[in-house]
Amino acid sequence: MEIEHKAYWAVKRCNMDLTQAGVARKLQLEELECLRNEVYENARIYKEKTKAFHDHHIRKKEFQEGDEVLLYNSRLRFMPGKLRSRWERPFKVKEIKPYGVVELFDPKSEASFKVNRYRVKKYHGYKLPKELEVFLLADAPREGEA
Repeated sequence: MEIEHKAYWAVKRCNMDLTQAGVARKLQLEELECLRNEVYENARIYKEKTKAFHDHHIRKKEFQEGDEVLLYNSRLRFMPGKLRSRWERPFKVKEIKPYGVVELFDPKSEASFKVNRYRVKKYHGYKLPKELEVFLLADAPREGEA
């Protein structure tokens, strides 16, 4: 009986006015709602900035006739090789059609075919200068040989 009486006394002492407790709870809920709205707004701003940064660094895929491009080989392979590239030899752009279609020309087989523009990327290869001499290490002169 004594324990129940002390518990009742403690509850009565802490929660003397239920209307004040209700107002305090409503204020806490309002503050929580304000924080939630602020977090939502900050997340939206962050997403916009991240998207702008990402879009700024995307290379534009604008091709012109005569450009050299690499074609992505998307065929399924079970063991493609660890360091093997999926981009195939340079092709020439023969014609650009509407809706993202690019007609490519293969100089080796002299055939042309159409592909989606998202499967090609510009070829930034380089050609060796003619005055640059290329030789194998096996053919290199050794010390002591004249």
